[in-house]
Amino acid sequence: MKKFTLKYGKEEISFSVPAKQLLHEIIGKEYPPINDIPQAVREALAKPIDAPPLGELVRPGEKVAIAVSDITRAWQQMPLVLPEIIATLNKAGVPDSNITIIIAVGGHRQNTEQEFVQLCGKEIYERIKIVNHDAFDADNMVYFGKTSLGTEVSINKIAAEADRLILTGGIVYHYMAGFGGGRKSIVPGISSIKTIRQNHLWGLGREVGAGSNPHAASRKTQGNELHEDMMEVGGFINPDFIVNMVPTPDGQFGGVFAGNWVSAWKEGCKLVDQLYGVQIDNLADIVVTTAGGFPKDINLYQTGKTMDNAYYAVKKGGAVVLLSECADIYEPEEFSRWFQYNDKLSMEKALRADFGIPGWVALKEVECSSHATYVMVTRPENAEFVSKTGMIAATTIEDALRIAREKCGTDNPTYTVMPQGANTLPILR
Repeated sequence: MKKFTLKYGKEEISFSVPAKQLLHEIIGKEYPPINDIPQAVREALAKPIDAPPLGELVRPGEKVAIAVSDITRAWQQMPLVLPEIIATLNKAGVPDSNITIIIAVGGHRQNTEQEFVQLCGKEIYERIKIVNHDAFDADNMVYFGKTSLGTEVSINKIAAEADRLILTGGIVYHYMAGFGGGRKSIVPGISSIKTIRQNHLWGLGREVGAGSNPHAASRKTQGNELHEDMMEVGGFINPDFIVNMVPTPDGQFGGVFAGNWVSAWKEGCKLVDQLYGVQIDNLADIVVTTAGGFPKDINLYQTGKTMDNAYYAVKKGGAVVLLSECADIYEPEEFSRWFQYNDKLSMEKALRADFGIPGWVALKEVECSSHATYVMVTRPENAEFVSKTGMIAATTIEDALRIAREKCGTDNPTYTVMPQGANTLPILR
């Protein structure tokens, strides 16, 4: 038997599977972290990819807008990054008074002043004007035209009217856009709600009843209409410079990619593939995975990414054992309300009428449960809500594994274990 210990809430759960039946243990690759982040940022700004150094790109007296991800992306450690960007701008003749930081909330809630400090650092908060993007404020948008897929492109007026637009962010796999970072700072980041919804509708298939768009998936860019539309929106705006980070599997900085908004981002995507894309030879009858413990398993919404990654490791008709405590399983409300629909088609029709990412995640979770039997180890009080997703709730790993063995369709199941289920993407050779 081979023993594993996976994270669950603020604790750990151990279990064993027969060693001879273990196909894969899917973990991200070890990678040396950046020890001096400010120095790495300075070097990236001075020697960017396919762009002049930032200090030579800007001109004295220009107005500069900097898009910064919202509080849901605080791992990007912008208090270590922004001072280097702003120092470079100052040295090039751009005073603090000519710089505006736009919190690129997309369709998320407005961030608070306290969150501004957390996101940007106290020094930058006290020096530089920081504003929330408001996707619903049509009066503060500038219209650029319509993409070839029909998306009407309007973005934040401050960004549109600045002499220079700098994008910042982080790159990880994204299970709708292929990869995060890059153009996502524009859409959804600083776009109007109309632009966001029209673009994000490409997360669904072309016809009613098709469910989610199979091309809108982790790692996939070519043929992914949603990503391609995002890139076209980015081409309308043509940002002047980008600074994107890639995290290591243990949450430190693995790389800083600066320069051209397309090619620097693509270089970052290559590192994401290197760290988190894990080749596998076979699909398993049973996959055992974890959402990653607290805070990653705080609710079912956050758990969706792990469900999707496990989908790519399990046979159709197999079983997935998912560890997710979900202390706040109903949060956020804009996610949990989608489970009022009794069937997948009703949910999809409602989503087409009023698209939102939480609804799309809900649909994806129901689709996962249609592909394989998902057994979720969670708090006992979560059982009723878990059943609405099509999953089976269990309170112990022993019960979950027993149910998985009963449901997987074979008496001699193969196993794959995913200790970093939220981040690692199985790629079938």
